[in-house]
Amino acid sequence: MVFKSRIKWIALFVMILSVGSLVVHLSMTKSSGVQLAYYARDTLWQDFDSLLGAQDFRNKHLWRPVKSLETLQPYANPRNSFPAPSSKNNGFIYAKIFGGFDKIRSSICDLVTISRLLNATLVIPELQESLRSKGVSNKFKSFSYLYDEEQFISFLKNDVIIAKTLPESLKAARKRNEFPLFKPKNSASPKFYLEDVLPKLKKAKVIGLIVSDGGCLQSTLPASMPELQRLRCRVAFHALQLRSEIQVLGKKMVERLRKSGQPFLAYHPGLVREKLAYHGCAELFQDIHSELIQYRRAQMIKQKFISEALIVDSHLRRDNGLCPLMPEEVGILLKALGYSQKAIIYLAGSEMFGGQRVLIPLRAMFPNLVDRTSLCSMEELSELVGPEIPLPENTYEMPPRKSDKQLKEEWNKAGPRPRPLPPPPDRPIYQHEKEGWYGWLTENDTEPSLSPMDLRNQAHRLLWDALDFVVSVEADVFFPGFNDDGSGLPDFSSLVMGQRLYERPSSRTYRLDRKVIQELFNITREDMYHPNRNWTLRVRKYLNSSLSESGLIRQSMLSKPRLFLSHPLPECSCRTSALEDSKQIRSDDGRFLYGGEDECPKWIKSAGMEKSKTDDGDQPDYEHDLLTEQSETEEEFAKSKVASAFDQDEEWDPND
Repeated sequence: MVFKSRIKWIALFVMILSVGSLVVHLSMTKSSGVQLAYYARDTLWQDFDSLLGAQDFRNKHLWRPVKSLETLQPYANPRNSFPAPSSKNNGFIYAKIFGGFDKIRSSICDLVTISRLLNATLVIPELQESLRSKGVSNKFKSFSYLYDEEQFISFLKNDVIIAKTLPESLKAARKRNEFPLFKPKNSASPKFYLEDVLPKLKKAKVIGLIVSDGGCLQSTLPASMPELQRLRCRVAFHALQLRSEIQVLGKKMVERLRKSGQPFLAYHPGLVREKLAYHGCAELFQDIHSELIQYRRAQMIKQKFISEALIVDSHLRRDNGLCPLMPEEVGILLKALGYSQKAIIYLAGSEMFGGQRVLIPLRAMFPNLVDRTSLCSMEELSELVGPEIPLPENTYEMPPRKSDKQLKEEWNKAGPRPRPLPPPPDRPIYQHEKEGWYGWLTENDTEPSLSPMDLRNQAHRLLWDALDFVVSVEADVFFPGFNDDGSGLPDFSSLVMGQRLYERPSSRTYRLDRKVIQELFNITREDMYHPNRNWTLRVRKYLNSSLSESGLIRQSMLSKPRLFLSHPLPECSCRTSALEDSKQIRSDDGRFLYGGEDECPKWIKSAGMEKSKTDDGDQPDYEHDLLTEQSETEEEFAKSKVASAFDQDEEWDPND
């Protein structure tokens, strides 16, 4: 009996011990499970952020200013004696400007400079793209459609006398074409104006200029005329202020881009039909877009604008840097630099030849790709345009249907029987097949003249380019797709780069040599989406070097001789550091390629010191971060390769 009771107590003790052990194990399992869950969740979010490109400290260097250029400051004031113009001058100059936003901006600067050179009064230029005959709003005149007239006149009062119109006594004579008219080239020299134009101006008191090449004065002036170059800067960077409605909406767009607290990058593809036809880049596009480029190229050959063959090797032209970087290539370069998938990219440009189709790869790599239509409502854009008279749309009218009587008469006149069966009925003709370039290219051999709606859309493009100009200048980073193309004509990207170099020289602006970029792409063109580590480091090194000295030297050698406003150094800037501390590089003809700026006045130095105090403390420059990135271990690089593999869109994987 006693033995049985002991067994019961032992069994009870074992059961209690088992239950206690089970409770302890369950509690330990629960605790470790919670910790594991927290760890897994944190790791998952970290991996998710890395895959989506969270803005961590490692890639902040991609947005910081370039420290080596922080000593440069804008300074376009006259250095020597520059007397105010006299009311008793040689006469009036009126001008008609043809072309888009970039040609207009460059041409106005040249016209002001010529007026100063000839001691003449400049009449507000007429912008042919924005005349009322183009169907624009009656609220604006041609010049005021883009720019602030009062600001333009008042700012330049000490440089050039500007009149809104010709005196009434001279308007009738102009209508009768009694005054000499000139069509100068954009490479016209000061000697041409002093020897050929000035005598006729003194005699007739009025001359007219027709400017269609994006300028009417050569970019590089003699060394004895530095003040005229600074006058160009004062016109472009101070006097030519966009009208208030454009500036307000442009600033709103910048605020909306920065609303999330992140910086943004502006990218201008430069895919313009005119430039693509000039350089023969048709084979880079597909189907009907290639035909459109070739048709325009044939027109340019017929007009003797170019003297080359119609069919050229577009891929060879691309390798020589004569074709724009495609959006897909730009996306790969930005990925190689380290920009995350979350990076905000603003797409500038009123004309995107190739449409949304060419943007698909870039949008797959960077989903936060936005443009003005993403940031502005239709009401805001319509207010910018102003009230306009409704125009008939370009609709295609189907031919009238034949009556039964007409069909019977045709059948009776069709000839002897037996006759073959009539063809099956045609498929329905859709409206988009008869509108715009698609309709005329598929049915006609000649391009039709522009309709009233087409002319109005061309005028609207001036406004869209003006908005994009404001956003691109204010962007933290600017990446050009096609600047300094070699045609000698101004382009949007070059003007943006020049404005940024003048206002904020240390802002991150990539100055690319497309030939070097294509040489790098040819190394890995068969596997562009999965380049090796050495290729990535080479791309980073080259692109980062283009931000500072080497990029500025290249711009000075190639871009400045064609368009002064793309590189207004050293004439329109100064350095806060001592002259002996600045590096100077000259060309063979003695012209400064880098350095050569005057030392800044004391008031600019003091303003620069105050600004530097408000900036953050010692921030590492991109060069330091580049060395840090290059020293990462192979294990870290392997991890980044695994993460980048998840970023790839399988639809665009060339190995599929």
